[in-house]
Parts: sequence; C-alpha cells; structure tokens
Amino acid sequence: MEPSFEDFALNRQLLNAIADAGYTQPTPIQLKSIPLILQNHDVLGIAQTGTGKTAAYVLPLLMKVKYAQGNAPRAIILAPTRELAIQINDAIGELAKYTDLRHTAIYGGLGPKTQIERLKNGIDILVATPGRFMDLYLTGEIVTKEIKTMILDEADKMMDMGFMHQIRSILEIIPRKRQNLLFSATFPDKVERLSAEFLEAPVRVEVTPQASTAEMVAQVIYEVPNFRTKINLLEYLVLQEGTERVIVFTRTKQSAENIYKFLARKVVNEEYIRVIHANKGQNTRINSMEAFKEGQIRVLVATDVAARGIDVANVTHVINFDVPIIYEDYVHRIGRTGRANRSGKAITFMTMAEEYHVGKIEKIIRMKVPRLPMPGNVEQIETPFDEQQAMLREIDEQKRKEDPTFKGAFHEKKIKPGMKAAPKARVIPGVKPAKRPATTGNKPVNRSKKRR
Repeated sequence: MEPSFEDFALNRQLLNAIADAGYTQPTPIQLKSIPLILQNHDVLGIAQTGTGKTAAYVLPLLMKVKYAQGNAPRAIILAPTRELAIQINDAIGELAKYTDLRHTAIYGGLGPKTQIERLKNGIDILVATPGRFMDLYLTGEIVTKEIKTMILDEADKMMDMGFMHQIRSILEIIPRKRQNLLFSATFPDKVERLSAEFLEAPVRVEVTPQASTAEMVAQVIYEVPNFRTKINLLEYLVLQEGTERVIVFTRTKQSAENIYKFLARKVVNEEYIRVIHANKGQNTRINSMEAFKEGQIRVLVATDVAARGIDVANVTHVINFDVPIIYEDYVHRIGRTGRANRSGKAITFMTMAEEYHVGKIEKIIRMKVPRLPMPGNVEQIETPFDEQQAMLREIDEQKRKEDPTFKGAFHEKKIKPGMKAAPKARVIPGVKPAKRPATTGNKPVNRSKKRR
C-alpha cells in the first residue's frame, strides 16, 4: 500500500489544504522528517531543492503551532535570500489556509514599515533573512521570548553568503529550550560545524547522497570556445522546439543584463523575457518571478542570488551560461527543473578556463556529465586575443591552486627574438660562487658609505 498524508498525525484542516494543493503522496524527505519533527526531535535534513523539503518541515510546524495565540512569534524560519523567504511564506499560506495562523516574511530590499505593522498586529510564524531579523530585533520590533522552534533552510547557502555571525547572534537572543531543524542540499564541513553548535542529538535524514542531482534532470555539457559562441549557442537552443520555459543562469549581474538585452532584441519578444539580479528592485524581482511562475514569460535570465527562490513546476530547461564557481550552486541551479516528478534538461556551456570548475562539480555530484558536440549550424567565432589571454591567465591560477610551485606561462622570462639567454654560472665543486655586487644601472653600489 502506497504511503499517504493520512498516515501522519495531521489534523483535518491540514489534510484538506494538502488535497487542495494537489499533493497525492508524501515524498521521501517528507516520509522521514514529518514523524520525527512531530515527536520533537532536532532534525538535520539533507535534501536537494525540488524534493518537497519545505512541506517536510512546514506541515509538522503548522500542526505543532496549531492556532493563533498571543502577539509574539512562536516559530522562526531563517532563509538566505528574500526570494526563498517569500517562497516559504507562500508555502505556509497554501498549507495553513484552513487555520487562523498568522505568518509573514521579512527581508531587506524594501522599507521595513509594512513589515513592522504586520509584526505589531501579531504573528505566529516568522520567515526572515538573518539581516532583516537582527535589524528589527535591535529596534525592539521583534520579541523572541515565545520562540519554541527554529528552522534554518538552505544552511549551505547561508554559510556561502557569510551569515554565520548573524546566525550566532540570533542563537544568543532566542530561548535555549526549543526545537531546532536544519535543512541543506549539501553538507560541507562548515555546515557540519554549524549543526554541531545548535542541534541537540539530531536525527540525520538524508534522502539522496550528498549533493546528488535530481534523477529527473538530464545533464549535458557543450565545450564552447568563447563568450560570443556561447551567445550563438544560446540563441540556437532557445529557438529549439520543446524549449518552452527556460532559466538562463549567469555568474555576474553584468552578464545577466547583457544576455537579457541580446535575447530581447534578437531572439525572444521582449514581453516574454525578464531578468533578475541584485541590482533589480525587490518589487521588480517579485513581479518577474510571479510572471514566470504563471507562464506569462518563457525565458528568465538570473544570477545565483535568485536560484533558490524559484519554485516553478514545469521549467523545461536550465541553461548554465557560466559554470558556477561556488560548486554547490550547480546543484541548486539545475534543481529548478525536473521538479514535481516532471523531467527536465540542464545544459552547461564550458570554456577551457571553466573545465577546472566542471571537474570539481563532477566530484561533488559523483558523476561525469556527458559532453555533446557543438550543433553544426551554430557559428563558432574565433576567440579574441584579450579573451584568450584572460582564459590562459585563469588556467595558470587554477594550476597554481593545485600546485603552489607552478610558475605558469605568464611568469616565465621572455627572451626577445635575436637575443641569447644569459649563460648559467659555472659551479666548481667546493668553491662558493662569488657574490655579484648590487648595481644601480651599470654602476656598482658602494654600500659601505654611510649616509650623511
């Protein structure tokens, strides 16, 4: 008999909301986590995006908090980005719709006035980014004495984004007697150290191997010589039949903006494409995400800051225009497709300078991503000299990381044409070579004279 949400000790309000949301049976992370959380265990969950981990902690949390009470929050969920905070708050709204529970998300990028008003009206569950939480706590807007549950979502990203100091500050100001839950797609050493700091005898729940990639996602790599050829390949792929809803990930805001402008000008009608990155206003980013979720646009260009807040069930393709240099971000990027048991495709463009990073990613995901030949009708541009030199310098730096003694092609002494290399000094066994006098120009420097 297949598992059902009816198997859990959840009340009828939650079960009705689950049915309305279209969830038919629990995912593996939900099957393992929900009973443990309901039994008040501290839980360390390792599960990638798209596996249903948000509902895995939200459902038992709603069951424990049950109904509106008092004004101060009784549970706090910390998220690394405003997009993820909004997504979690939306999930709470969907699953708590038949209850009277009050919840809100607070995050930076917007003035705090509206958020403060919601807090003053009373709140049961608070979703927050660490920075905004501390800002409002220090101004006296958040009361922490009633907090009984603390949840850290996407803890690995928290560490990558430098939130460790703020998280430690939050741990000092909330009650010690509480239930702690930590969820992460990957489990590097820094997350392990953090979990040891605030989880008490946690039960570890791991539904897939660390940093594994979704089974429903077909991954491929194209070896591309340069930026301009990447643009040509992107144009070709976006125009292919079946490429219905696409996220294009870039490493920098500038690249995201340039790619968006190119696609909007030459490939996709401007009304069907949007771009989101840190320089875009919060409302613009929220509106773009909603338009993408509702199918009003088919191409979304984004930096990694937005990678964790996109929860769209039918993304057909993720295109990594640049290889991420925070390697765990590869897992999060491609986790935007292949969600909710739908298949998807993750395509990565790789230059010779990015091959080093792909090798590191393949070690983390424990698989070799297949390489595909460039499509014959994609024009391959000759690499400009400056771009070629920049890639060679980058390769030198990568080799030096692996071998500190490596000098590199850019650090060898260059001999002009027609010049002979200086002869090496002859070494006579048992005789120390004479020290050559220090010189300035062609004149020896007399170091014995005292300065006057």
